[in-house]
Amino acid sequence: MEHSGAASDGNELGDFLRARRASLTPHLVGLPDDGTLRRVPGLRREELAQLAHVSVDYVVRLEQGRTRRVSRPVLDALADALNLAPDERAYLFTVADVTQPAPARTPARQTVDPRLRQLLDGMRDIPAMVLNRRMDVLAWNPAAAALLTDFGELPPAERNLIRLTFLDDDYRALYADWPRAARECVAVLRMEAGRDPADRALAALIGELSVRDADFRTWWASHQVRGPRQLTKTYHHPVVGTLTLDVQQFSVGTQPDQQLVAYTAPPGSSSHEALRFLLQIAC
Repeated sequence: MEHSGAASDGNELGDFLRARRASLTPHLVGLPDDGTLRRVPGLRREELAQLAHVSVDYVVRLEQGRTRRVSRPVLDALADALNLAPDERAYLFTVADVTQPAPARTPARQTVDPRLRQLLDGMRDIPAMVLNRRMDVLAWNPAAAALLTDFGELPPAERNLIRLTFLDDDYRALYADWPRAARECVAVLRMEAGRDPADRALAALIGELSVRDADFRTWWASHQVRGPRQLTKTYHHPVVGTLTLDVQQFSVGTQPDQQLVAYTAPPGSSSHEALRFLLQIAC
């Protein structure tokens, strides 16, 4: 018998399979709908097993966390059956590769190379900052502070873009489409949680957001995932109005867990002129 209750802690693979199964219908995957009332939304386990050419018992054991060692062909079959997007497929392989929980560890304090800080300071006309995988803001330039918020006024533990997106009213008001931006944040966080389930700071962030924000709890339970990609974001800035900016993301070669993020606008655009004016009066 299927149920829709909360899964046991630490069963990322099973939780993800259930969530993706619940998001589909027989019609979407080419199966006939027998018209009978379904106790839970989405595909039945029997239908997923049929599509992936595995036994129903095997699907049950995967979803209940009793089996995590899965071969690549079976993972590919499950991903195909669930119509997973590339980011979702990558996440499935990430959580399935964990055959036993890694010992909890406290991550080392991350530092930013002085030469990278020098680069940030030299980008006077471009808001830029250095983030880690949890979206903690490790370093920023004055232009980023003028665009987003003065990170220096925040306690170090609160310098996290996802935390600010959900818990800081002023930062939240910057987004022209907050729900979309916030859901993207949750998807990025879910991807990172699958990559490093032993990260205590990440677990603490997820716990705090789950307790304090109902939208976060709902979107976290949906198990949407997203990796790095080209982004365009629109902000309603209290000083210069609407800005639509391209978000450029660059890996830091000497620190694989860090990325340099920069905000730009096409030359000659209204957003470019607004950004230039903002930086002239603020920096």
